[in-house]
Amino acid sequence: MTSSRTLHLAAELAPGAGDSPSALASARTAAPAVGGTAARTVALARLAEGAALDFLTHDDSFTRPGLDALAVLARVAPETRSIGLVPTVTTTHTEPFHVQAAVATLDWVSRGRAGWRIAVSPTGAEAALFGRRTAPATAELWQEAGEVAEVSRKLWDSWEDDAEIRDVVTGRFVDRRKLHHVNFQGATFSVTGPSIVPRPPQGNPVTVVDATRPAARDTAAHHADVALIRASSAEEAAALRAELRQGARAHGRDPGQLRVLLSATVDLDAYEGGPAALAELIAGWHGGGAVDGFHLVPAVPERDLERFTAGTVTRLRDRGLFRKAYEGTTLRDQLGLARPVSQYAAEARVTTGARA
Repeated sequence: MTSSRTLHLAAELAPGAGDSPSALASARTAAPAVGGTAARTVALARLAEGAALDFLTHDDSFTRPGLDALAVLARVAPETRSIGLVPTVTTTHTEPFHVQAAVATLDWVSRGRAGWRIAVSPTGAEAALFGRRTAPATAELWQEAGEVAEVSRKLWDSWEDDAEIRDVVTGRFVDRRKLHHVNFQGATFSVTGPSIVPRPPQGNPVTVVDATRPAARDTAAHHADVALIRASSAEEAAALRAELRQGARAHGRDPGQLRVLLSATVDLDAYEGGPAALAELIAGWHGGGAVDGFHLVPAVPERDLERFTAGTVTRLRDRGLFRKAYEGTTLRDQLGLARPVSQYAAEARVTTGARA
């Protein structure tokens, strides 16, 4: 397993919401057909995997044109072997039970390489799509998102690792004693459980939260395995990382199990100094402890991802700062994160021990 000071690198497959209209337009018109979209995404994923990046994200929202990000990465999964796959999943207006089942399924399809980037839907236009008359306050949406993350973890744990028995002779598929009701009551929803999907290969798929906005930071500190930040200086990034790690500790978490990555939009056609300058920036900020890694959002994915992997990553490798090959099989392995034990299995062991 990699250490917490390992440099982590990730990239976005689709231009983010903050990118320029021209970049978005070029991405949207590059592959209008479903087959073209899949082929383009697979090609980009293989390019990133060839550079041994930790994971790829794929942005999404209810008003974004194109295919569902989770479905797209489920298509990419069998075409790749090692890279992590992290779709954006909006927790507002969606059913938590269905959300967690879809993410768990992606983890099975990818054999333990799935994550999900939690997003909220704050606009009235998006609320209208679902029949809501008003959009809740952003702080309330992030509180709800935290509850979705919490119940998802419980549902992933609701099947113990050895709950499936697949006994052909007796016709028994599962040991019902190893399935657990979660009985979760949140502010806006309740879930009984258990899940309909067996426990994912990673135990819990990796949770990513964009902590750029202050309203999302407590949710990130409480629930994220990876927090994304934006900063204009190494000092600002270091302060945000310290804030998130302190928040994780306040929630009873091990802050060493939280990775903080700087998310930055890069245009390597006009970026001053190009791939070499970006490598210097990454080496300096990571070496100084400002961040645990970088999440690059290419202005034009086909162009900038190739220049990043061929230029920037190669220079980082030459300096001994980034791996040449994957060191594990799951996304948690790449990030140096422990595989969590099912909370219900742990409780069952304690109960059994007490009875004995």
